[in-house]
Amino acid sequence: MNDRVEPEKIRCDACPVMCFIADGKIGACDRYANHGGDLVRLDPLTILHGTEQKLVPFLPDDDLEWNGDIVKGERTFVTAVGAGTTYPDYKPAPFIVSQEIDGVDMVTVVTEGIFSYCGVKIKIDTDRHIGNERDVVRVDGEPVGHVMTTEYGSKMLSLGGVDHLTGGSKKEGRVTCDALLRLCNVQAVELVIGENDHAVSVTVQAGQAPIIDGAPEKLMRVGCGSATIGMFAKQWRDHVDDVVVVDDHITGVLSEHQAGKMLDIPPTGIKIKGRRSTPGRYFQVAEPGTGWGGTDIQDPLSILGPYNPKVAWAGQRLLMVSTTGEQFAYYELDADLVPQRAEMPPAVLASTERIAENCEPSICSVLFMGGAGGSLRSGVTENPVRLTRSVKDALTHVSCGGAQTYVWPGGGITVMVDVLDMPAMSFGYVPTPALVAPVEFSMRLSDYAALGGHMDEVRKVADISGPSRKIPQASKGHDPMAPANYRWSDKTP
Repeated sequence: MNDRVEPEKIRCDACPVMCFIADGKIGACDRYANHGGDLVRLDPLTILHGTEQKLVPFLPDDDLEWNGDIVKGERTFVTAVGAGTTYPDYKPAPFIVSQEIDGVDMVTVVTEGIFSYCGVKIKIDTDRHIGNERDVVRVDGEPVGHVMTTEYGSKMLSLGGVDHLTGGSKKEGRVTCDALLRLCNVQAVELVIGENDHAVSVTVQAGQAPIIDGAPEKLMRVGCGSATIGMFAKQWRDHVDDVVVVDDHITGVLSEHQAGKMLDIPPTGIKIKGRRSTPGRYFQVAEPGTGWGGTDIQDPLSILGPYNPKVAWAGQRLLMVSTTGEQFAYYELDADLVPQRAEMPPAVLASTERIAENCEPSICSVLFMGGAGGSLRSGVTENPVRLTRSVKDALTHVSCGGAQTYVWPGGGITVMVDVLDMPAMSFGYVPTPALVAPVEFSMRLSDYAALGGHMDEVRKVADISGPSRKIPQASKGHDPMAPANYRWSDKTP
């Protein structure tokens, strides 16, 4: 007979999957493990320390009350990164910690929320055309989001959301969750936008330049064609007779533009193929693409019609340039009033370099967005609606990994946060599928008691024990405990 006894598995209730975990093994989320029959959290609790930067005192030398530390360098803040979850949240949050801040008793409720209703908003700084509005964005062939509106010099994507996480096939949900997790943890993800011969590959990573069809982008446009005319018209006046700034949205023409009129630049007889809006501003000069100014053209002369012979003259000087200054060409009209490529004068070349100098680097921004609602609020208070009201009344401050969030107006607690402001590897997942994101609710201890908080679970920061990592604040140095975050600090009548 085989008398070997199989080790007993323990059940993890940190998420709806409810894994049975054998001794020495980890759960499906890679966050919890069975260690000798005890359920343990694998990642350490993350505690922020204020920056240690000191400034030169401005008080007299004999004033010993101020130590030169204006940023509270020794202050600690317990984040929810590595704190664990308490799903279902009829139980108090994992950590409810208090500390005195400038004479005020404060408390922070710390938990890692499980977000099925979440996604990311991505801002891609590029002039290149990467897809039409409403085009589907795919990862590994699965739909994970769509293209939103184009903003000034940037393309916007919306990825994730409950319809992709749980509303499609199992594979779609898994792929969406994995893509969101990697993006939120500042890792690169290759996206495919559009279909068939219109498909564009875009590799996105927070804080890095987008890679479009294998080529890294360099510059974000300085402005539309019309704005570029307005900014640099004076620098062109004495060196060229006309300038065309090629742009997918608004192509500008110096001689017709109001800036040109104000500088007494005469008409040149130039003709632009496109829909004229106001003087010197043209729409739809070409199709969107990856060529000049986000259009599909490679030869800028293709947007010009015949010059008006009653106005134009031989020898006329023309600069054509893109909105990033990366593409440019200089022409002179021949006797037949046809533009001929010519050597660019140094002053004109310098103007194109000035355009590029005024362009910001092309980068990707990734903002996590999720609704901190549902049972998560029960881990904070026995009456969840009071937490929502307290946030709206600016009595409770919401942070994610200690980073500043934007709380959307309207119902619920919908937050948005720049993932670059958060500690490294702040996000996890559960295979329901859903993301796990850190959320902290900070407030005065008296306000926590008033909203029905779990007062019996409050403990001092100094009493927090167990594995932890202590890291400095992010470069922006957001302080969730700063009085300015709260309505009660307003001293105005």
